[in-house]
Amino acid sequence: MMATKDQFSATDSGAPNRQQMGALFERSGLHLSDFQLQQIWAYHLLLRQFNPELNLTRIHNFENMVIKLYVDSILPANLLPLPSPLLDLGTGAGMPGIPLKILRPQMEILLAESRRKRLDFLNKTVGHLHLNGIRIIEKKIDPEFQEPVAGVITRAVEEMSKTLERVRGCLAPGGKVIFMKGPHCDAELKKIRRGPRSNYDLIMDQSYMIPYTRHRRRLLVFERLDQPHYVQKSRAMLRFPVQFIESEQNPRFKGLKKLLNSRGIKKAGRALVAGSKPVTEILYRFPQCCEAWISAGDRHPPPADGPDNMNWFQMAPGLFNHLDVSGTHAPLLLLKYPEIRPWRPLDGFQEGCNLLIPFQDPENVGAVIRSAAAFGIKQVILLTESAHPFHPKSLRASGGAVLSVRLRNGPSINELPDELPIVALSAEGSDIRSAVYPSTFGLLVGLEGHGLPEAWRKAAWRIPIEAGVESLNAAAAATVALYEWSCRRNFVDKR
Repeated sequence: MMATKDQFSATDSGAPNRQQMGALFERSGLHLSDFQLQQIWAYHLLLRQFNPELNLTRIHNFENMVIKLYVDSILPANLLPLPSPLLDLGTGAGMPGIPLKILRPQMEILLAESRRKRLDFLNKTVGHLHLNGIRIIEKKIDPEFQEPVAGVITRAVEEMSKTLERVRGCLAPGGKVIFMKGPHCDAELKKIRRGPRSNYDLIMDQSYMIPYTRHRRRLLVFERLDQPHYVQKSRAMLRFPVQFIESEQNPRFKGLKKLLNSRGIKKAGRALVAGSKPVTEILYRFPQCCEAWISAGDRHPPPADGPDNMNWFQMAPGLFNHLDVSGTHAPLLLLKYPEIRPWRPLDGFQEGCNLLIPFQDPENVGAVIRSAAAFGIKQVILLTESAHPFHPKSLRASGGAVLSVRLRNGPSINELPDELPIVALSAEGSDIRSAVYPSTFGLLVGLEGHGLPEAWRKAAWRIPIEAGVESLNAAAAATVALYEWSCRRNFVDKR
């Protein structure tokens, strides 16, 4: 039940009154019923009563309060149809949500506020005014808030790009985000347009003034183009078989935990991919290798166009964090990688450059494989000393390139026969710019720290660097050598 008119009969003798407030609304082109004016007046008295204690607004002059707070809150309703339910983000003392609710009593309004003192005021105000269809969300809205709303409105000073990200968990498809801004927000708009592809479309950008004042305003409205989290989740639950993993004793979790080291990866023939970019790239380029999408709880569901053969593992957050060794906080991908067949020196090399990797650091392995893919290397031979190329750190460093090159398992660096056509790198060698590359050869970089075996060091080449710098990182040296070879190859091809 709405409050009766008698409940809003309070006046301040000798002070500004409802009639003066009504005249200011009329002057602004807003025509309120007597009952609506009584409600706004009661709201105003509460704001004046609690402001000294709670610091709800810095505006104290009566006319300024009416114009800058209440009229300003209501004017957007005259400029566009307001969606319902409408979330008032960062409502503070209840604006624009409470004035809009009074003007449009049929609307459903959600007031979002996280500050305790303001929450106390909002609860008192909603109860005192007996407003139905208005609810207070006592928390800060973030992408994990999933209650569906048709629209969001905000007078907050936060950058628009941050607000659009904040409401992506709750705003319905086609929902509107309404920004009540000052006139100077072009820089924020430019940032949105220059950023990654937006899931929102700017459908309204209207400048206006509060009538009979110098106060300039700008109303910007964005429409959502993609699906919110709660829709994505429900669709993913229907499409992908779901497994809930909540205990450390769960056999599936125990198996996944073994994939954090090279031995477990090699034994299972599977690996964990971390990082939004590598996960996305592998998901779409190599869907046949993707076995499961792994998320913390039901957050971050798999994409709607993910491979049909994939499962969805919903894992207790603590267990998920144990697997997320890189701390990405993004979903992981369970990958069944192709068989890595053995390579023997008698097999010889493929035409062109073949990269021999002895690196024990998985990040170096991943980085140099990425370089190999970038320069068109057809075959990468992993020597016995090498870390596993599908170790989580290697996978992340490779950016998904590990699936783009042909991998073979070779012997120890100390077992490579002298007669192999090998171009070796060492800080003690000759300037690589004088090197002559065979049409078919292997590029060999030494172990981190230990370098090359003596037999290969004698005829090695070096990357020239400034005096006083001891040496390049092994993966960086290999990348420079691959670039040098690539330049020579391209020059010969063009001739």
